[in-house]
Amino acid sequence: MTLLDAAHTFPSVFDGPTETRAGFASLGLPRPLVRTLDRAGITTPFPIQSATIPDALAGSDVLGRGQTGSGKTLAFGLPMLARIAASGRSAPRRPKALVLVPTRELAMQVNDALTPLAKSMGLFTKTAFGGAPYQTQIYALERGVDVLVATPGRLGDLIEKGACSLGAVEISVLDEADQMADMGFLPDVTALLEQTPAGAQRLLFSATLDGDVDILVRRFMSDPVIHQVDAAVATVDTMEHHALLIPPKDKFDILAAIANRSGRTIMFVKTQLAVDRLVDQFAEVGVRAGALHGGKTQRVRTRTLAEFREGRVDVLVATNVAARGIHVDNVSMVVHVDPPNDAKDYLHRAGRTARAGESGTVVTLVLPRQRRSTFTMLERAGVAPVRTEVTASAPALANVTGARRPSGVPVPAHLPVPSRDRRTAADHRGPRPVRSDGDPRGHRASGRAFHERRPRRFAPSPRP
Repeated sequence: MTLLDAAHTFPSVFDGPTETRAGFASLGLPRPLVRTLDRAGITTPFPIQSATIPDALAGSDVLGRGQTGSGKTLAFGLPMLARIAASGRSAPRRPKALVLVPTRELAMQVNDALTPLAKSMGLFTKTAFGGAPYQTQIYALERGVDVLVATPGRLGDLIEKGACSLGAVEISVLDEADQMADMGFLPDVTALLEQTPAGAQRLLFSATLDGDVDILVRRFMSDPVIHQVDAAVATVDTMEHHALLIPPKDKFDILAAIANRSGRTIMFVKTQLAVDRLVDQFAEVGVRAGALHGGKTQRVRTRTLAEFREGRVDVLVATNVAARGIHVDNVSMVVHVDPPNDAKDYLHRAGRTARAGESGTVVTLVLPRQRRSTFTMLERAGVAPVRTEVTASAPALANVTGARRPSGVPVPAHLPVPSRDRRTAADHRGPRPVRSDGDPRGHRASGRAFHERRPRRFAPSPRP
């Protein structure tokens, strides 16, 4: 994700660069940050940025609610960089700012958005997440990292190895806090925040501010300023919602026809096994798709997203790992192959389309046995979809989705891997169990999800 992607900028209401700079400068941001934003074409602060940046610059704890795509990365990133730049560079292994995120993809995107801004202030950023070599991350920390963007599991491991200490952290940011709670990271996040100084500033951003998120707020935040810039329902005017009532025997044929549509499409299913099976089945009928889930190595996941962004494949089949924080331009359709059980999951999946003023369509496939639970969930999400009964041959399917019958000529399930990106055949033999944040140590032998495991406690590492 580029700096411009992070902003999801709307057309400017100003006449030119001078007024644009005044708009961001009026929030109290340092001139180097304002200039960098201007060069990136970021013109107008989003509502969540205008609301939270002044309070964060003033040193207040800030609690911000906004859906993915509302501009949260710059809302916390800009004041964070401005504040820590005033105290000079970080000591080895002692970052001054910490951004905790639930997934490695989001870690990379946040880091990509912050890097040019940090550079303008003379600061250095680095990611720490599972699936990447330890030594590279350890070496960067030894040289001195000002802003560390990390997943909880890998950061805990680095602390246990003595490669990182949180004793000098001045600002802690929790991005997508509700997802971290949903994924079972609350004990790890709690243990990590306990290692930061008690008086450190905390910024927490989430789509919802209830449940386990409230536990974090009450425990770690001091009189936070609360900003809620949108409702936790689907209110995007440019997003259409459809529920396709389908017979079970036609489900795959319907999916294959939708996958063969013209336009960039993301399909969500519940399990990693279902992702891989569906991608292989698509390939057999002539549709090439990419697979994205937590069981893929980091190298494969990065390559799959690149292929999707570059248009080498137009269909991405994913589990919920891609539902939050991942921004890909011009996704025109999201398909819920398996309807989510939770309204929050529906909204986060749906949020991959109709971003930054673009239009998009969200389609939910509903089998007869799923109707009651699915429509109850949609009502909680604030969605009243157009209901249409379709079969694989019904004209209504093409009218709603642009579905086209696949060629039936098999294609390779995976694009060729460039030689410089080829490690071992293990990358292509199927998913290897890993933890949700990409830690390569994997699940326990029982196959339980990470959030079902007994949480680890991290002992603070000695300060250098």
